Amino acid sequence: MASVLVVEDDQFVRSALIRHLTEAAHTVRSVGTALEALREVAQVGFDVVILDLGLPDLDGSEALKMLRGITDVPVIIATARDDEAEVVRLLNAGADDYLVKPFSVEHLSARMAAVLRRARGREAAPDETARLAVGGLRIDVRRRQAELDGVTLDLTRREFDLLAFLASRPGVVVARKELLAEVWQQSYGDDQTIDVHLSWLRRKLGETAARPRYLHTLRGVGVKLEPPA
Repeated sequence: MASVLVVEDDQFVRSALIRHLTEAAHTVRSVGTALEALREVAQVGFDVVILDLGLPDLDGSEALKMLRGITDVPVIIATARDDEAEVVRLLNAGADDYLVKPFSVEHLSARMAAVLRRARGREAAPDETARLAVGGLRIDVRRRQAELDGVTLDLTRREFDLLAFLASRPGVVVARKELLAEVWQQSYGDDQTIDVHLSWLRRKLGETAARPRYLHTLRGVGVKLEPPA
């Protein structure tokens, strides 16, 4: 059972989703606009958000960016758009999964279960990796908090996951394919996604690609995190 926010402006589709998800023992709230969705997420805790892209006030892709600015809640895109480039772009932008309409409620339930397992797996970190320390970096995996030299870092979900994953393997070069699989839970993607997040992370760590302190990129091989010399 999960608490679900359905963001869908089509009343017929919205009603059908509410009915089927309620019958499956989920707790469901629904809204028809992006702004209502942002307000609901900010005020109410949800386990998962089902987000349509064709909203009347704001395109769903923009709504996704705004959601990612305030919450780490798993988001499943549900839309009639089936362009592969669009799918990849939204997954890279922070969506956890993507469903093309029409789809069965059984298919949606299976995707929800998989997304929730991944989310709960991230939260339930093993005791031996609950706290990580690399140089001046201190990372509390359970509380999802990170500090550098005693100063709290303001990280997005992806930035935190990327930093924690690399910090759990200090000095080890991690291939980009492994980063996509473990941090993004994707079997495909492009290097630009990783490069962008590394750039944001470096900025918050007070370094650059040209003058790295913690994050080191080995061209054609991967990325490693190690304490400054």
